Amino acid sequence: MTTHQAPSAVAGQLRDRALLLAERGWKVFPLRPRTKRSPALHGRKDCPATGICAGGHQGWEQRATSDASRVWACWSTAAFNVAVATGPSGLLVVDCDQPKPGWSWPEGWNSRGVASGLEVLTVLADQAAVTMPATFTVATPSGGRHFYFRAPAGMWLRNTNGDHGGLGPLIDTRAGGGYVVAPGSITPDGVYELIDDSEPVELPAWLVQALAPKPPATVSAPREIPAVRASRYVAAAVRNECDRLAATGTGAQNQALFTAALALGRLVAGGAVEETVVREALHHAMSRLPLTRPNEPWTPAQIDATITSGFRCAARNPRSIGVRGDAA
Repeated sequence: MTTHQAPSAVAGQLRDRALLLAERGWKVFPLRPRTKRSPALHGRKDCPATGICAGGHQGWEQRATSDASRVWACWSTAAFNVAVATGPSGLLVVDCDQPKPGWSWPEGWNSRGVASGLEVLTVLADQAAVTMPATFTVATPSGGRHFYFRAPAGMWLRNTNGDHGGLGPLIDTRAGGGYVVAPGSITPDGVYELIDDSEPVELPAWLVQALAPKPPATVSAPREIPAVRASRYVAAAVRNECDRLAATGTGAQNQALFTAALALGRLVAGGAVEETVVREALHHAMSRLPLTRPNEPWTPAQIDATITSGFRCAARNPRSIGVRGDAA
C-alpha cells in the first residue's frame, strides 16, 4: 500500500478506524482521500510485479488486510478513506440508498408508497413476516444505510444491484467481489457515520434464500486435445493444471487461474499446444468450481482477461516440447 502525503489529524482518525475494523478480522484497504470509488493502490497497467504481485497482479480484494502493522503503515501517511472488502471479511452488506433526482420507481413499486431503499427493505421484511435484526449499521452521507451481516457458512454470495437479480429497487448488496466505504470515511457529501456498533449478526434466512445464486447453465466438456496438436506430456500438463484450478479453495481462484494460464501459456508460446485449446480447458475448469466457492471473476469476459494476462507474461519465457510419434 503505497502512500505519498504527510500525516494529519484526519489521517490519524481514519487510521484508528481502520485498525478497529482490522481488529474485528475485517480486511481493509485504502481509498483515495475524500473518495469512495478510487482504491489508493496501483492498477494492473502499472503493476510492478513485486511483493504480493510477484506471481501476477493482485487487486484490492486480494490486497485488503487485517494485519495491524500494514494498516498502521498505510494510514499513518495520508488521510485515506477506509474500505472493507466484504467477501474476504466474511460479510454481506445490504446497502439501502436514497433515490437520486430523476429516479422513477419500477412497475409494481410505484404504487406502494415507498420513498427509499430502506422502506423497500421494510416492505420485503413485512412480506416475509419478520423484523430486521439489530446489527452493525452505518449511515451514509446521502441518507442511506449499510447493514452489515455475517455471510452464511458454506455459501459464497456475490454483489447484487437493485431489482436486477437482487432484493429490490434502491437496494444493493456487497459480498464476494465487493466493498463498502467504512464508517469514519469522509466525502464531499459528508461522513459515513457508525450508528450501531453491534456485532454483525448472521444474514437472516429469508435474505439468504433471496440472494442464493441460481444454478449455472450446463457447460459442455472441452474437446479432447488431438495428438497431432500436443504430445501426451502436454495433454497431461493441461489436465493437471485444470484439475488444480478446479480444486482451488475459497478466495484464491483468480490467482489460481492466472497461475495456470502462466504455466500453460509458456507451452502456447512455445508452439506445443494451441491457444484456443488451453482457453477452452481453463474455462471448463472454472465451471467445475462449486457454487459454495467465490466465483471470481467468473464472467466469460473476465475469465478471458485473466487468461490473457497470464499468456502475456508467459510469452516472455516460451517453453518448447518435442512431440514424439508413437512407435510402430
